[in-house]
Amino acid sequence: MFAYTLRRLLQMIPALIGIVVITFILSRVLPGDPAIVMAGEQATDDVIAKIRMDMGLDKPLFVQFFSYVGQLLQGNLGFAYHTGHTVLSDFATRFPATIELTLASVIIAICVAIPVGIIAATRKESFIDHISRVFSLIGACVPIFWLGLLFIYIFYSILGWAPAPMGRISGDLNPPTHITGLYVVDSLMTGDMVALKSSLAHLLLPAICLSTGTMAIVARMTRSSMLEVIGQDYVRTARAKGLSETAVVGKHSLINALIPTLTVLGLQFGGLLGGAVITETIFSWPGVGGYVTDSILAADYAPIQAFTLVSAILFSFINLAVDLVYGLIDPRIRYE
Repeated sequence: MFAYTLRRLLQMIPALIGIVVITFILSRVLPGDPAIVMAGEQATDDVIAKIRMDMGLDKPLFVQFFSYVGQLLQGNLGFAYHTGHTVLSDFATRFPATIELTLASVIIAICVAIPVGIIAATRKESFIDHISRVFSLIGACVPIFWLGLLFIYIFYSILGWAPAPMGRISGDLNPPTHITGLYVVDSLMTGDMVALKSSLAHLLLPAICLSTGTMAIVARMTRSSMLEVIGQDYVRTARAKGLSETAVVGKHSLINALIPTLTVLGLQFGGLLGGAVITETIFSWPGVGGYVTDSILAADYAPIQAFTLVSAILFSFINLAVDLVYGLIDPRIRYE
């Protein structure tokens, strides 16, 4: 397994180099001049030229690229001109919020989609199966921004069940003592139940909104995998031996059906990071997603490139972890 892991890590290098090149080129072809955005439309040409020189945009493109790569090799993600801080410090402040939102979405998707997929498979063509099919179809088709606005309108404006979609905790409360940066975890670790209740209330709607598409896809994949496994001879043999339906489904079917589901979950992680940009903007969630949106509006290159690169690294490591988990679920899988 060590050799396999090392080989996979080495294979990530060309992919990350490609991402660095592509994101650099794409950021430079974005419409708008960052210097004009920073200076304002009423600024004189001299002021704009000075800002362009300070940002290094007056240099040839290949010089800018090698300067950017040199900064990356030193662990420097660049400077965010629209916040006045380094990208690294902005990420350190905001990334825990995005991680908390993404993890909550994954947990919700797993807790809802896998049971729904199992029930739909074991009760094929039943009313529950048809309901799950409709749910999956709607979940996969509905845009996140529309669903987020609908949630806010129903649960905040009409019913009043949810707090105002502003931030991670109520404005009249202090955040929990910083340990991990995840408010729910920090609240539990410090025993701050007031902060925990407020954090969960603010987290629930954006997490459900972000996880809806993943829930739909994972539920359909679980159903499909379970149907394939349930039809195998060893499952019929288990039933013929008189094992309970719980043992047949939980022990003999589900474990073997989990590998395709895990693959989809790993692939969906990239979609969740991308979806976080929209969700955080709609719910005013102070994570990296909203930060990147502000960076795009300000034509600020460094945060956009850094977010793309960090997302690619996270996506690669999560898919590697998923591949390694295969061997734990199915001992027949060998890593060569």
